[in-house]
Amino acid sequence: MIFVNLPVTDLARSSAFYEAIGGTKNPKFSNEQASAVQFSDSICVMLLTHDFYRNFTSKDVIDAHRTSGVLLALSCDSKAEVDAMVDKAAAAGGKADPGPKQEFGEMMYGRSFEDPDGHHWEPNWLSADAVEGGAVALEQA
Repeated sequence: MIFVNLPVTDLARSSAFYEAIGGTKNPKFSNEQASAVQFSDSICVMLLTHDFYRNFTSKDVIDAHRTSGVLLALSCDSKAEVDAMVDKAAAAGGKADPGPKQEFGEMMYGRSFEDPDGHHWEPNWLSADAVEGGAVALEQA
């Protein structure tokens, strides 16, 4: 499993945002300091209040609206699913398309959104040919 731990300024708002784009809150691992939102059996986004997040690092907590620390990509089953996720993010208080669209013919399609705290996500779709052919197939697209 992968747990993506994100510092958030408003835990309730962030939990609602991630549920609106397709996640399911896991109450067993959620409380007033953290919210566990499952996207699959292997992907969980842990939303942590800044105070709780500081228990895990001595570094400053970034302001993701001003500083990019990571681009988080999620695989989707279709171009329509990519568009739907970005649309849901915008409707739930996020920002649609802060980064450029990724279009490589019928090989790859991707867009992006930011959550209310500025964390940058990139839902994307890859064709079976792109998966099989790897980077070379995308370069030739």
